[in-house]
Amino acid sequence: MKKTGFFDKIYDWRVHHIPPRQFLLILSFIVGILSGLAAVVLKTTIHYVSRFLTGDFSFDVKLWHFAFPVVGIVLTVLFAKFIIKDKLGHGVSRILFSISKKSSLLKFHNNYSSMIASTLTIGTGGSVGSEAPIVLTGASLGSSLGRWLKLNYKQRTLLLGCGAAGAIAGIFQAPIAGVVFTLEVLMLNLTLASIVPLLISSVTGALVAFFLMGNKVLFSFVLKETYVMNDIPFYIFLGIFSGMISFYFTRTTMFVESRFSQMKSSFWRILTGGIVLGGLIFLFPVLYGEGYETISLLLNGQATEILEKGWAFSFNSDHNYLMIYLGLIIVFKVIAMATTTGAGGVGGIFAPSLFTGGFTGYFFAGVINFIPGIHLSESNFTLAGMAGLMAGVMHAPLMGIFLIAEITGGYGLLIPLIITSTVSYLTIMYFEPHSIYTKRLARRGELITHNKDEAVQTLMNWRSEIEKDLSTVHPEDTLGDLVKTISRSKRNIFPVIDEENSLKGVVLLDNIRDVIFNQEMYETTIVSDLMIMPPATISMNDTMGGVFEKFKVTDAWNLPVIKDGKYIGFLSKSRIFSAYRKILMEVSD
Repeated sequence: MKKTGFFDKIYDWRVHHIPPRQFLLILSFIVGILSGLAAVVLKTTIHYVSRFLTGDFSFDVKLWHFAFPVVGIVLTVLFAKFIIKDKLGHGVSRILFSISKKSSLLKFHNNYSSMIASTLTIGTGGSVGSEAPIVLTGASLGSSLGRWLKLNYKQRTLLLGCGAAGAIAGIFQAPIAGVVFTLEVLMLNLTLASIVPLLISSVTGALVAFFLMGNKVLFSFVLKETYVMNDIPFYIFLGIFSGMISFYFTRTTMFVESRFSQMKSSFWRILTGGIVLGGLIFLFPVLYGEGYETISLLLNGQATEILEKGWAFSFNSDHNYLMIYLGLIIVFKVIAMATTTGAGGVGGIFAPSLFTGGFTGYFFAGVINFIPGIHLSESNFTLAGMAGLMAGVMHAPLMGIFLIAEITGGYGLLIPLIITSTVSYLTIMYFEPHSIYTKRLARRGELITHNKDEAVQTLMNWRSEIEKDLSTVHPEDTLGDLVKTISRSKRNIFPVIDEENSLKGVVLLDNIRDVIFNQEMYETTIVSDLMIMPPATISMNDTMGGVFEKFKVTDAWNLPVIKDGKYIGFLSKSRIFSAYRKILMEVSD
């Protein structure tokens, strides 16, 4: 007799005692606790690893600035290759792919692997963020719980989103931002059935983090200056500037990472990445690690202290040079981040986008303040720039608005945040319709969206609907041979293939009804005289949208499927629409 597992017992008990919706609320609370704990663990380990490495070495600071990130990338690559034996990649993109193509199922190692790998990368100075790894961890915890408890796709997806929301809320202690992130970036549908579990997980994750760590969040700031209405036009211009920087951020990241991916050897990727990253950190020490301490310097009016970190101290606090230096950091932060991930490090773009946005806002205000008679609040514009970059890079304006609002402990800067985020988003949308997270998936047709039709097409696996039981004939077969094949078949379509299995045409039963009973033609007529070419063929590389389009254009009910010129089978429009309807029912409330 098969033994009943722990989760099987829970499943059986739940079916008889708890309605599905109430059970999801309970699970969202559990996922919130787990993701909040994961956020605390990751924040703590990164902090202590970094403190251990930077606090106990007595030799020249520039030397370990150069060496430690390389060591961290090497350890990360070894961990992924020999222990996990899987690519860790970008956390949020992996979540989106699992929703689109993996039925919201993530591999079990994602419950812990990203935390370990990002600790090795970020704790040793990698210029990336810890938010994406912890989001992947939280999402994986929700997905795993849903799989163990035999939940369906829609319920697993919701728990996955709950884990992501709880992770963001825990790492920033910003529950609203956690919910908005899940709805806006992961593109979960906003319904009453989904919003309540997300709120529960998000609040729970934030409370767990607060209970264990108090106010020791990654980054916080209390507004000291209120905005003035006369500055509104400058927030609009900052939004445009942020959108352009976001475009640079996205394209540069894609370019640098693509160059590293073209290197077949891990050794050369690590060596090249180590030299580039180490050199950038040597020149600009503020690129070391996530950079939240540096943002705090900008917000607290201590920007000149940035010049004291590294070779730039010789320029003292000259304001002109400070602006040039900040501008260079904006340019090179993106390269440092993409180099870290391209060489094999694990981390996200969340912190780098906030870092770059903070510098963008401060730089913008500093330049405008050169104009006589104008004085912009550099701290306020730093915050607005952070929201602007997040809106542009992630295509998440609401996320940028609410995260910065919660970080500052109020909504005194709400209107400037809305203006900057919205304008930044509209600006980058003109150049780049997809976010840095979704660009690769959208290019491959693997991105699920809020559009129900597109979402269902993305989730469908049309290749599983190919019918391979059709009887085939050869071009040189006689009509008599064809009639024998027809007598053994229950179908009215007969693919014509040659000896190499290449599709030559099709014979339709309706087209030959007037000759199949004429026995005088059985030996004199061959199949090649009776076959016709199909109106179109479907390639195994076609997307679901491409398949639908071919059926629409040809108005056919059946089309042959080929791969590298070889016949595979037939695809039926009725079968495709039946599968479409089934998935539509699964993803709809």
